Amino acid sequence: MRILLILAHPDPNSLNHAIAAAARRTLEENGHEVLFHDLHAERFDSLLPAGEIPRRATLPDDVARHCEEAALADGLVIVHPNWWGMPPAVLAGWVDRVMRPGTAYEFVGEDGGEGVPVGLLKADRAIVFNTSNTEANREDTVFGDPLERIWKDCVFGLCGIQHVTRHVFRIVCTSTPEERRAWLDDAARIVAETFPPEA
Repeated sequence: MRILLILAHPDPNSLNHAIAAAARRTLEENGHEVLFHDLHAERFDSLLPAGEIPRRATLPDDVARHCEEAALADGLVIVHPNWWGMPPAVLAGWVDRVMRPGTAYEFVGEDGGEGVPVGLLKADRAIVFNTSNTEANREDTVFGDPLERIWKDCVFGLCGIQHVTRHVFRIVCTSTPEERRAWLDDAARIVAETFPPEA
């Protein structure tokens, strides 16, 4: 399988980077092709220019490559911290520029954009790994877990990916090295269960 792995965290020493490395290693050990992008390291431009909004816009080479990889991927893995109940700006911009009409979704028939789009992505499953310093009960009861809605309903659900696994590692700021090692084992296990070796 071809798996698109997207990492969004500015610190190369972060837990997010370690999670992405564990995911990549597991995918490769299971025989999958990994298309990996560290958005900060690549300096991905998160700003969506007005000229890219039209469906048939001419895209910069790097954005066109991301779109092609997203369209052809059999699965996706997204790794990012929970910042203000949102993905980091670079990842939100990646969604803006890559999850675009004609690539990730399409309005069909007489629907001019006012209805519900049809998902176009080939992938049938995705994993989202988040890190957080918010206790789980507070995230659910006070904030309503916005990242759950963003990824499952607002992005992947509309783009055709119905099987979304989301796992949150918390509380990062007070975690011990032993906890972090266990979290990396958890990440590898989830990846292996979602994308097992091909027969």
